[in-house]
Order: sequence, then C-alpha cells, then structure tokens
Amino acid sequence: MSSASASLPGDPPPEGAPPGGRRAVAVWGIGVSVYFVAVIFRTSLGVAGLDAADRFDVGASTLSTFSILQLLVYAGMQIPVGLLVDRLGTKKVLTLGVVLFTAGQLGFAFSPSYGMALASRALLGCGDAMTFISVLRLGTRWFPARRGPLIAQLAGLVGMAGNLVSTLVLARLLHGIGWTAAFAGSALAGVVVLVLLVLFLKDHPEGHEPEPLPHMGAAYVRRQIAASWREPGTRLGLWVHFTTQFPAMVFLLLWGLPFLVEAQGLSRATAGELLTLVVLSNMAVGLVYGQIVARHHGARLPLALGTVGATSLLWAVTVFWPADRAPMWLLVVLCTVLGACGPASMIGFDFARPANPPERQGTASGITNMGGFVASMTTLFAVGALLDATGDDYTVAFSSVFVLQALGVSQILRLRGRAARRERERLVASRVETVHVPA
Repeated sequence: MSSASASLPGDPPPEGAPPGGRRAVAVWGIGVSVYFVAVIFRTSLGVAGLDAADRFDVGASTLSTFSILQLLVYAGMQIPVGLLVDRLGTKKVLTLGVVLFTAGQLGFAFSPSYGMALASRALLGCGDAMTFISVLRLGTRWFPARRGPLIAQLAGLVGMAGNLVSTLVLARLLHGIGWTAAFAGSALAGVVVLVLLVLFLKDHPEGHEPEPLPHMGAAYVRRQIAASWREPGTRLGLWVHFTTQFPAMVFLLLWGLPFLVEAQGLSRATAGELLTLVVLSNMAVGLVYGQIVARHHGARLPLALGTVGATSLLWAVTVFWPADRAPMWLLVVLCTVLGACGPASMIGFDFARPANPPERQGTASGITNMGGFVASMTTLFAVGALLDATGDDYTVAFSSVFVLQALGVSQILRLRGRAARRERERLVASRVETVHVPA
C-alpha cells in the first residue's frame, strides 16, 4: 500500500498527492451537485408519503414498499457501483446515474398505478446508488488524503441540503401545483446537472492519472471484493455506517411525518418544521464532526458510539413517554439529535478509506455504504409491518430500531481492536517506506 493511503491527519502530504485548490473545488462541486439532486429525488417520498397513500390507495406496509424497494436497489448496487467506479471512473458512472434517477423521477410523476410508481422508484434507486460513491472517489482523486474526512462530511452536508430542499420546497409545490407538476418539474434539475457533468467534470487532475486496471473479468471482481472485505477497517466501516445512519433515514425518508401527524397530533406544517430541524442539525453537526475527525483520528469511534447512545436514549424517551403525546421540547431534542446520525455514518468511510489502496477505494466505499441502507430498508419494512399488525401503534413499531442498534454496536465492539491494530501496522510500514525510499 502506498503511503498516501495510510497517512493520518497531521502527517505531511506525500509527494505526488492530488493538489486540491480552486480547480479541485470546482470539479468536485459539479460532482456533489449531482448528489444534491439525487438526494432531493430520494427523499421526495418522505414529504409525499401521506399523499402517495391516498393517490395509490395503499396501507402502511404497502406504502413502505416504495422506500424499501428503492433502498433494496440502492444497497444491492453498492458493490457493483464501487467496482464500476474503480474500473470506468467517476464521470461515466455519474452520467449513467443521472440519466437513471431523472427517468425514475419523471416516471413517478406520471405513474397512473401503484405498480408503475414502484418500478419508477426502483429506477430512481438504481441511479441514486451511483452518486455518492462516485463523489467520494472524486474527492480522493482531487484532494490530498488528509482532507478526506472533511471532504466526505462536506459531501454529506450537501446531500442534506438536498433533503432540506425536498422538505421545504417540494412539499409546498406538491400541495400547491399538484403531484404530477411537482415531481415532473423537479426532474428538470436532473437535466441541468447532466449538462454540467458532461461539459465540465474530469475524473482526475492532469498528471495524476491512475494506473490502468487490467481486464480480468469475474476473477478480478472476486479479488477486489475479497481483498476489501478481508480488511477489518472495511468491515468496521460497514457496521459503523449500519448502526448510525438508519434512525434518521427512516424518520426522514418515510415514517417521520406520519408519526408526528398521526401519533403526536401535529399539523403537517409543524411536522415539516421538525423534519427541517433534523436536516439543519445534520448540516451543522457534519461540519463539526468533519473538523474533529480531520484533527483527531482517535475521535472516530467515540463520536460514532456517542451518537448511537444519544439517539437510542432520545428515541426511547420519546417512544415510551407516559402520556399520549410527547411534549414539543422532547420532539425538538429528538430531531436535533437525529441530525447527528448522518455525520456519524460518514465516519464509517474514515475507517474503510485508510484500510484500502487507491485502486480499491470504490469497492471498499460500496461495501461500507451498504450498511446504513440495509439497516434502513430492514427498519422501514419492520415499522410498516408492525403498524399494520398493531393498528398503528407507533410505540411497538418504532421499538424495532433498538434491535438493529444492538446488533450494530456488538459488531463494532468486536471489530474495533483488529481494525486499530491493522491501521497502526500500515502507518508504521508507510513511514518506514518514506524513510528508506531515496528522493
């Protein structure tokens, strides 16, 4: 492994590292704009859940199938997309992603039936799956490794800004101009970023071209996946992502608005404001977490586990509140704490990134990114099924969150020692190489 892949925050940049600078920011900005639009489309169902139930005449478990299928496609695509990014580069994969998620959003706008709408969300999930890993890869190609944690958090922050647009703008359009016009109009954003992408995005700076990978078919694919999975840092990254991301994802993607309106008796406007608070908190916490991890590598696991603990505590207090409805101050605190889930999930990539060389970054990121989306998909299904089985008892349905948190924490504690030892070994080896390699 090269020293660049093993460097830690505070180390000097290795010779030949990507330069960063304004050009890097501009190119990376195009990539994250694609991710921004993808998140708007991904989370659009979160503000339209009740409308979708009425439009297609479906119950809670059937409604959850929209998000479950979308996330199932997303999670299932992560490793193939990681391999594609490593093989084809960012631009080609992002271009395909934009075409697919824009077509999916348009299809959802004009779907006359539940089945066609379901197929449209699957297509959207397929395109969405190609965005985030591509943006992570773009960051590693254009910025020095020491900037990795901050760049990743900033990408997540831009994604949450897309969630904010969905919550504030799309929700109002939906109730102002109607279902078809709102979703079809939003699809124009996909066309805009596609033009920018095709005209201006480059995979890497001049002089920093990656070594071409040999075409070795299925054997190469198996080796890439196996080599990434053997690294404890990759597996630890997956479980950190799994355990931290899903409570906020479930809340924002589908069940937050129904919970706040139906179980807590809030108006849609007030519920929308609380969902907006989750997004704003995410953006603020993302900046803080990115700075902390960039300066103090040892803070990664305490931040991740602390976020899980705080989320679990506030979720439990809210769900098991003795009165019929939780007080507003508690809902505000819950939504503020849920905002930390997204930034904490990004820490998973900070375990996987130094554990793998540049030619495996896409594959390792794909494995890591599966974690939170598998957990989200599982919980979305569990909540919908439990709501139908219990007559809309949110206390029982939302308690399913604790099961997945317990599973994830147990795996994090199991892997943390091995991952730390491997990381120290790589760091020592890279410094020895730096000393002995002549200038």
